[in-house]
Amino acid sequence: MANPINTKNISRRFDGYLPVVIDIETSGVDYQKNAILEIAAVLVNYDENGSLTPAGDFACHVTPFEGARLDEAALQITGIDPFHPFRFDISEHDALTQLFQFVEQALKQTHCRRAVLVGHNAHFDLSFILHAAKRCKFKTTPFHAFTVFDTATLSGLAFGKTVLAKALRVAKLGFDKDEAHSAIYDAKQTAALFCHIVNGFSKR
Repeated sequence: MANPINTKNISRRFDGYLPVVIDIETSGVDYQKNAILEIAAVLVNYDENGSLTPAGDFACHVTPFEGARLDEAALQITGIDPFHPFRFDISEHDALTQLFQFVEQALKQTHCRRAVLVGHNAHFDLSFILHAAKRCKFKTTPFHAFTVFDTATLSGLAFGKTVLAKALRVAKLGFDKDEAHSAIYDAKQTAALFCHIVNGFSKR
């Protein structure tokens, strides 16, 4: 008989890896040419009842890097004006520094060895972050370089839905289309969805 999965210790549940939910808003879909405009991260951990739950978050607005391509169609979808005077955006380097520090502190607190990015179509977010880190000359990042937990895939398995809004509605978690395409809102909803799926699987 296989060993039961430890559902109350985040450092053991995912083989020493810490899931960190990430959502980014960008100026297009090309990770080499388009800019990150918003970054949000949500931590997850087990509560006293043994349920995986969101456990802290980080968010910031990001200044487009010099020479970045800003696709009008993408900006219309997100509703972001990269040059709005009240965005209070920070440089890409500072944004990544703060994100990585946020994740590294969580790794120390949970005794996990590395973070794994959780996202809806997760490789999109990971590719942007890794390329931005390379552009900013970071030697390493706290994230696994290719392993992810993709909630689009997990939702397809659990609910037969791969679109975030549809999966959230099936899971009865709600989705506000007026809040969509805000990195922090999408990250929080993705975190809720990830926790819901993991908790449902653990009860089987």
